[in-house]
Amino acid sequence: MSAASNIFEITRPLRLRRSDAAGPSVSVIIPVVADNEALTRLLNRLHGLEDPPDEIVIVDGGASSACRSLARRFSCVYVSARRGRGHQLHAGALRASSDILWFLHADAVPPDNALALIRAQHTASSAGGYFGFRFTGTEAWYKTALAGLINLRARFGTPYGDQGLFAARTAYDAAGGFADVPLFEEVPLVRALRRQGRFACMPTEIGVSPRRWERDGWIRRTLGNRLLALGYALGIPPHRLARRYQPLDDKDDASPRSAPPRNED
Repeated sequence: MSAASNIFEITRPLRLRRSDAAGPSVSVIIPVVADNEALTRLLNRLHGLEDPPDEIVIVDGGASSACRSLARRFSCVYVSARRGRGHQLHAGALRASSDILWFLHADAVPPDNALALIRAQHTASSAGGYFGFRFTGTEAWYKTALAGLINLRARFGTPYGDQGLFAARTAYDAAGGFADVPLFEEVPLVRALRRQGRFACMPTEIGVSPRRWERDGWIRRTLGNRLLALGYALGIPPHRLARRYQPLDDKDDASPRSAPPRNED
């Protein structure tokens, strides 16, 4: 996958970790479109970790001056790119400069020991890995049950991007990066990483926002996402799936109605 010509860097960041810190370096890559409130919470959390990342790359698909200001405020790299999660993630990976690439959704709640676990996997020569899935917010039996099913599916199938995927820089480059498609952009990458070596599930969970399930209805959202996955498994092109399941679009992210849905569980 080649670099896109419409990517441009706005800010030059400061390193977040001490220059003499031991272990492999980690770049966090965050694609975002009009979700600055969630992004602010995530950046505060990343900066507050005892073992913070070396670099944070924000890839803005909305050309937002507010997002650019956030990047400057938190000493992040700011990249403007054409909208599309796969395209944005790959644009961020091209700009990142660390040994490990960690891909996070803006509304993720990473665990406190995430960076230590990621660096340990790199030291153990893993191609990459992902975190367990849990819903944030008020506990409920159906949220726990669905999260359990998602974690089971991830172990025997493919973990999705909301589970905090990470990869060694060399493994990511060899795998060819994220696919530039409307949804399921991570599936070819995860499969390629697993062919290279161990792709580990971390012994802790990353928090995932339930807002889209709450908005669309838990049963409707879950069944819709499973139908998307079935269609993809049967070979239906992602662009056709995106058009077919337009009702699952993320309107709460200030997305245009013509934008494709995001693939989550």
